[in-house]
Amino acid sequence: MSDSPDIAIVTGTGSADGIGAATALLLGQAGMRVVVTSTTERIQERVADLRAAGIDARGVAADLTVQDGVDAVLRTAREAFGEPTVLVNNAGMTSVSQADSPAAIDDITIDQWLTSLDRNLTTALRMTRAVVPAMRAAGYGRVVNMASLSGPVMAYTGDVAYHAAKAGMLGLTRGAAVDVAASGITVNAVAPGWIATPSSSEHEIAMGRATPVGRSGTPLEVAAAVAFLASRGASYITGQLLVVDGANSINEERGA
Repeated sequence: MSDSPDIAIVTGTGSADGIGAATALLLGQAGMRVVVTSTTERIQERVADLRAAGIDARGVAADLTVQDGVDAVLRTAREAFGEPTVLVNNAGMTSVSQADSPAAIDDITIDQWLTSLDRNLTTALRMTRAVVPAMRAAGYGRVVNMASLSGPVMAYTGDVAYHAAKAGMLGLTRGAAVDVAASGITVNAVAPGWIATPSSSEHEIAMGRATPVGRSGTPLEVAAAVAFLASRGASYITGQLLVVDGANSINEERGA
Protein backbone atom coordinates (compact mmCIF):
# COMPACT_ATOMS: atom_id res chain seq x y z
CA MET A 1 0.00 0.00 0.00
CA SER A 2 1.47 3.34 -1.07
CA ASP A 3 1.95 6.30 1.27
CA SER A 4 0.89 8.70 -1.51
CA PRO A 5 -2.48 10.50 -1.17
CA ASP A 6 -5.58 8.48 -1.91
CA ILE A 7 -7.31 9.19 -5.21
CA ALA A 8 -11.09 9.29 -4.83
CA ILE A 9 -13.89 9.19 -7.38
CA VAL A 10 -17.25 10.50 -6.15
CA THR A 11 -20.15 10.05 -8.56
CA GLY A 12 -23.41 11.99 -8.53
CA THR A 13 -21.91 15.29 -7.34
CA GLY A 14 -23.72 17.80 -9.54
CA SER A 15 -25.78 19.48 -6.81
CA ALA A 16 -23.95 22.03 -4.66
CA ASP A 17 -26.08 21.06 -1.66
CA GLY A 18 -26.15 17.29 -2.08
CA ILE A 19 -24.50 14.33 -0.39
CA GLY A 20 -22.04 13.86 -3.24
CA ALA A 21 -20.62 17.37 -3.02
CA ALA A 22 -20.41 17.15 0.77
CA THR A 23 -18.59 13.82 0.48
CA ALA A 24 -16.11 15.17 -2.05
CA LEU A 25 -15.39 18.09 0.28
CA LEU A 26 -14.71 15.88 3.29
CA LEU A 27 -12.54 13.46 1.33
CA GLY A 28 -10.56 16.36 -0.08
CA GLN A 29 -10.14 17.88 3.37
CA ALA A 30 -8.80 14.49 4.49
CA GLY A 31 -6.01 14.90 1.94
CA MET A 32 -7.42 12.92 -0.96
CA ARG A 33 -7.26 13.99 -4.58
CA VAL A 34 -10.80 14.00 -5.88
CA VAL A 35 -12.52 13.33 -9.20
CA VAL A 36 -16.20 14.26 -9.26
CA THR A 37 -18.87 13.38 -11.81
CA SER A 38 -22.39 14.29 -12.81
CA THR A 39 -24.50 14.01 -15.94
CA THR A 40 -24.06 17.67 -16.98
CA GLU A 41 -21.33 20.30 -17.26
CA ARG A 42 -22.46 21.86 -13.99
CA ILE A 43 -19.90 19.49 -12.49
CA GLN A 44 -17.26 22.12 -13.27
CA GLU A 45 -18.97 24.40 -10.75
CA ARG A 46 -18.38 21.76 -8.09
CA VAL A 47 -14.74 21.51 -9.16
CA ALA A 48 -14.42 25.27 -8.70
CA ASP A 49 -15.98 24.97 -5.23
CA LEU A 50 -13.54 22.24 -4.25
CA ARG A 51 -10.52 24.10 -5.56
CA ALA A 52 -11.64 27.22 -3.69
CA ALA A 53 -11.49 25.04 -0.55
CA GLY A 54 -7.90 24.09 -1.36
CA ILE A 55 -8.69 20.64 -2.74
CA ASP A 56 -6.97 19.16 -5.80
CA ALA A 57 -10.01 18.21 -7.89
CA ARG A 58 -11.04 17.32 -11.41
CA GLY A 59 -14.52 16.88 -12.87
CA VAL A 60 -16.11 15.10 -15.78
CA ALA A 61 -19.65 15.08 -17.15
CA ALA A 62 -20.52 11.47 -17.89
CA ASP A 63 -23.49 9.15 -18.25
CA LEU A 64 -22.60 6.19 -16.06
CA THR A 65 -25.42 4.06 -17.45
CA VAL A 66 -23.18 3.44 -20.49
CA GLN A 67 -19.63 2.10 -20.54
CA ASP A 68 -18.28 5.13 -22.43
CA GLY A 69 -19.22 7.30 -19.47
CA VAL A 70 -17.46 5.01 -17.02
CA ASP A 71 -14.39 4.97 -19.24
CA ALA A 72 -14.35 8.78 -19.35
CA VAL A 73 -14.35 9.01 -15.56
CA LEU A 74 -11.52 6.50 -15.18
CA ARG A 75 -9.53 8.21 -17.92
CA THR A 76 -9.88 11.57 -16.16
CA ALA A 77 -8.70 10.10 -12.85
CA ARG A 78 -5.74 8.29 -14.38
CA GLU A 79 -4.54 11.21 -16.46
CA ALA A 80 -4.80 13.67 -13.57
CA PHE A 81 -3.71 11.60 -10.58
CA GLY A 82 -3.30 7.87 -11.25
CA GLU A 83 -5.35 4.79 -10.38
CA PRO A 84 -8.21 5.50 -7.95
CA THR A 85 -7.99 3.96 -4.50
CA VAL A 86 -11.40 5.17 -3.28
CA LEU A 87 -14.77 4.98 -5.05
CA VAL A 88 -17.99 6.47 -3.72
CA ASN A 89 -20.98 5.32 -5.76
CA ASN A 90 -23.41 8.16 -5.09
CA ALA A 91 -24.98 8.51 -8.57
CA GLY A 92 -28.65 7.66 -8.52
CA MET A 93 -32.16 8.97 -8.18
CA THR A 94 -31.68 12.65 -9.01
CA SER A 95 -30.70 13.39 -12.59
CA VAL A 96 -30.86 16.73 -14.37
CA SER A 97 -30.70 15.12 -17.80
CA GLN A 98 -33.35 12.46 -17.12
CA ALA A 99 -36.15 13.05 -14.62
CA ASP A 100 -37.09 10.27 -12.23
CA SER A 101 -40.37 8.49 -12.94
CA PRO A 102 -41.55 6.70 -9.79
CA ALA A 103 -44.44 4.26 -9.93
CA ALA A 104 -46.25 1.81 -7.67
CA ILE A 105 -46.41 -1.93 -8.33
CA ASP A 106 -49.82 -1.58 -9.99
CA ASP A 107 -48.63 0.92 -12.59
CA ILE A 108 -44.92 0.48 -13.23
CA THR A 109 -43.83 -0.36 -16.75
CA ILE A 110 -40.87 -2.56 -17.56
CA ASP A 111 -39.11 0.47 -19.07
CA GLN A 112 -39.53 2.42 -15.82
CA TRP A 113 -38.26 -0.57 -13.86
CA LEU A 114 -35.18 -1.06 -16.02
CA THR A 115 -34.37 2.66 -16.10
CA SER A 116 -34.48 2.93 -12.32
CA LEU A 117 -32.36 -0.18 -11.78
CA ASP A 118 -29.86 0.98 -14.37
CA ARG A 119 -29.48 4.42 -12.78
CA ASN A 120 -29.64 3.45 -9.12
CA LEU A 121 -27.86 0.09 -9.13
CA THR A 122 -26.11 -0.85 -12.36
CA THR A 123 -24.10 2.40 -12.39
CA ALA A 124 -22.50 1.23 -9.14
CA LEU A 125 -21.72 -2.17 -10.65
CA ARG A 126 -20.13 -0.57 -13.71
CA MET A 127 -17.95 1.76 -11.66
CA THR A 128 -16.94 -0.86 -9.11
CA ARG A 129 -16.03 -3.37 -11.78
CA ALA A 130 -13.86 -0.71 -13.44
CA VAL A 131 -11.76 0.15 -10.38
CA VAL A 132 -11.33 -3.25 -8.75
CA PRO A 133 -8.50 -4.61 -10.97
CA ALA A 134 -6.11 -1.76 -10.09
CA MET A 135 -7.15 -1.91 -6.43
CA ARG A 136 -6.38 -5.64 -6.40
CA ALA A 137 -2.96 -4.98 -7.93
CA ALA A 138 -2.25 -2.32 -5.29
CA GLY A 139 -3.56 -4.49 -2.44
CA TYR A 140 -5.74 -1.67 -1.21
CA GLY A 141 -9.06 0.01 -1.95
CA ARG A 142 -12.24 1.46 -0.50
CA VAL A 143 -15.66 1.31 -2.15
CA VAL A 144 -18.63 3.01 -0.48
CA ASN A 145 -22.07 2.61 -2.02
CA MET A 146 -24.92 5.02 -1.37
CA ALA A 147 -27.90 2.86 -0.51
CA SER A 148 -30.93 4.25 1.32
CA LEU A 149 -33.14 3.53 4.27
CA SER A 150 -35.76 2.95 1.55
CA GLY A 151 -35.39 -0.58 0.24
CA PRO A 152 -32.79 -2.22 2.50
CA VAL A 153 -34.64 -1.32 5.73
CA MET A 154 -38.03 0.32 5.09
CA ALA A 155 -40.30 1.46 2.25
CA TYR A 156 -42.84 4.13 1.31
CA THR A 157 -45.58 3.93 -1.29
CA GLY A 158 -45.33 4.61 -4.98
CA ASP A 159 -41.74 3.83 -5.99
CA VAL A 160 -41.21 0.09 -6.15
CA ALA A 161 -38.26 0.17 -8.55
CA TYR A 162 -36.23 2.57 -6.43
CA HIS A 163 -36.72 0.37 -3.37
CA ALA A 164 -35.69 -2.70 -5.33
CA ALA A 165 -32.60 -0.94 -6.67
CA LYS A 166 -31.46 0.29 -3.26
CA ALA A 167 -32.06 -3.13 -1.71
CA GLY A 168 -29.99 -4.49 -4.58
CA MET A 169 -27.24 -2.03 -3.67
CA LEU A 170 -26.90 -3.79 -0.34
CA GLY A 171 -26.68 -7.16 -2.09
CA LEU A 172 -24.04 -5.78 -4.45
CA THR A 173 -22.13 -4.42 -1.47
CA ARG A 174 -22.11 -7.72 0.39
CA GLY A 175 -21.35 -9.85 -2.65
CA ALA A 176 -18.49 -7.63 -3.79
CA ALA A 177 -17.13 -7.35 -0.25
CA VAL A 178 -16.51 -11.07 0.08
CA ASP A 179 -15.13 -11.27 -3.47
CA VAL A 180 -12.40 -8.70 -2.84
CA ALA A 181 -11.75 -8.92 0.90
CA ALA A 182 -8.55 -10.94 0.57
CA SER A 183 -7.09 -8.21 -1.67
CA GLY A 184 -7.23 -5.50 0.97
CA ILE A 185 -10.35 -3.88 -0.51
CA THR A 186 -13.39 -3.03 1.58
CA VAL A 187 -16.90 -2.49 0.22
CA ASN A 188 -19.57 -0.91 2.43
CA ALA A 189 -22.85 0.95 2.08
CA VAL A 190 -24.42 3.96 3.76
CA ALA A 191 -28.19 4.26 4.16
CA PRO A 192 -29.43 7.83 4.65
CA GLY A 193 -32.85 8.51 6.06
CA TRP A 194 -34.63 11.87 5.71
CA ILE A 195 -31.94 14.32 4.61
CA ALA A 196 -32.69 18.02 4.20
CA THR A 197 -31.63 19.82 1.03
CA PRO A 198 -32.94 23.03 -0.58
CA SER A 199 -35.18 20.86 -2.79
CA SER A 200 -36.77 18.95 0.10
CA SER A 201 -40.56 19.07 0.06
CA GLU A 202 -42.69 20.10 3.03
CA HIS A 203 -43.65 16.45 3.44
CA GLU A 204 -39.99 15.38 3.58
CA ILE A 205 -39.18 18.05 6.15
CA ALA A 206 -42.19 16.93 8.21
CA MET A 207 -40.97 13.33 8.08
CA GLY A 208 -37.61 14.48 9.37
CA ARG A 209 -39.28 16.24 12.30
CA ALA A 210 -41.11 13.00 13.08
CA THR A 211 -37.87 11.08 13.70
CA PRO A 212 -36.75 10.54 17.30
CA VAL A 213 -33.97 13.12 16.78
CA GLY A 214 -36.66 15.60 15.75
CA ARG A 215 -35.15 16.87 12.51
CA SER A 216 -33.87 15.83 9.11
CA GLY A 217 -30.22 14.98 8.69
CA THR A 218 -27.77 17.04 6.66
CA PRO A 219 -25.65 16.02 3.66
CA LEU A 220 -22.52 16.60 5.75
CA GLU A 221 -23.75 14.14 8.38
CA VAL A 222 -24.11 11.46 5.69
CA ALA A 223 -20.78 12.46 4.16
CA ALA A 224 -19.06 12.00 7.52
CA ALA A 225 -20.15 8.35 7.56
CA VAL A 226 -18.93 7.87 4.00
CA ALA A 227 -15.60 9.52 4.77
CA PHE A 228 -15.03 7.18 7.71
CA LEU A 229 -15.72 4.08 5.64
CA ALA A 230 -13.44 5.46 2.90
CA SER A 231 -10.58 6.04 5.34
CA ARG A 232 -7.58 3.83 5.88
CA GLY A 233 -8.66 3.31 9.47
CA ALA A 234 -11.80 1.41 8.41
CA SER A 235 -9.73 -1.56 7.28
CA TYR A 236 -11.65 -4.30 9.16
CA ILE A 237 -15.16 -3.12 8.28
CA THR A 238 -16.55 -4.57 5.07
CA GLY A 239 -19.87 -5.74 3.69
CA GLN A 240 -21.76 -3.54 6.15
CA LEU A 241 -24.68 -1.13 5.97
CA LEU A 242 -24.27 2.02 8.08
CA VAL A 243 -27.67 3.62 8.69
CA VAL A 244 -27.76 7.42 9.10
CA ASP A 245 -31.40 8.14 9.95
CA GLY A 246 -31.82 9.79 13.37
CA ALA A 247 -33.17 6.49 14.79
CA ASN A 248 -36.15 6.58 12.41
CA SER A 249 -35.87 2.89 11.55
CA ILE A 250 -35.82 1.68 15.14
CA ASN A 251 -38.65 3.80 16.52
CA GLU A 252 -41.60 1.55 17.45
CA GLU A 253 -43.93 4.32 18.62
CA ARG A 254 -45.25 6.15 15.56
CA GLY A 255 -48.06 8.60 15.11
CA ALA A 256 -48.42 9.29 18.83
